Amino acid sequence: MGASGRDERAGMEQFSNDGLTFDVFDSGEAEGASPSGTVVLLHGFPQTSAIWSDVSAILNAGGLRTVAFDQRGYSPGARPDGRRHYRIELLVGDTAALIEQLGAGPVHLVGHDWGAVVAWQLAATRPDLVATLTSLSVPSTGAFLKSMLSSAQLLRSWYMGFFQLPLVPEVLADRVPAALDKTLELNGMNAGQIAAVHSEVIATGAFGYAVNWYRALPYANPKFFRSRVAVPTAHVWGEGDAALDRRGAELAEEYVDAPFELHVIGRGGHWLPEHYPEKVAEIVLGLSG
Repeated sequence: MGASGRDERAGMEQFSNDGLTFDVFDSGEAEGASPSGTVVLLHGFPQTSAIWSDVSAILNAGGLRTVAFDQRGYSPGARPDGRRHYRIELLVGDTAALIEQLGAGPVHLVGHDWGAVVAWQLAATRPDLVATLTSLSVPSTGAFLKSMLSSAQLLRSWYMGFFQLPLVPEVLADRVPAALDKTLELNGMNAGQIAAVHSEVIATGAFGYAVNWYRALPYANPKFFRSRVAVPTAHVWGEGDAALDRRGAELAEEYVDAPFELHVIGRGGHWLPEHYPEKVAEIVLGLSG
């Protein structure tokens, strides 16, 4: 076990794409795993693949191999300068490269927060790599944008505009950490999670690169906002999510041309992988079965 409690014993430890090197945390049965037995887990902002520790343990116990990686900007070997290097098509390309290098065939793809954005787009553009899709908190981009016209989502997304400011978010995180801590606390993070943001993201120098995911949004291809998926999909939303309105979760099905499940976790907040690992794993196991 590593310091974060993750099982790092099996399979892939790193992979490369686009001249970058990514750290991978691979657990479960790597050798001889069937195509239907691999789950790829994508973290969001401002966290790392460590968020999947509890979910992975449950999925491993259920016979599934789990592969999580620290994405572009988070892995020390994958931090290019400039926001254009964090365009959605490049983030999707990183995950596609991982799956291809695993050689495990179509995988069960699970994403939380920004990881869900990447997962939706990968499932839409490379369905050959995805057996099922499970998105946590963030629905398809089309549903998210449509919800802004019929709910409080635009107000809830104020921080996306703030993150467009050059250097300001990084300076505040470094010099006024209490302000960031309060924001994360108001969004449902506990003290342990906030400490992990500081130790795994801010102290390692990843924070500014991670913010570039937001800053690169103006460079997204317009077709990204109209993407549809054609693989079995489950979307999971917590009623206490301060960042995502229920309306987006309700609209998600409109962007799926395949069997779809909506799971609403009562009292659940935004940080579903850590606060509700049993429920998340149960949904993934049900969809993969």
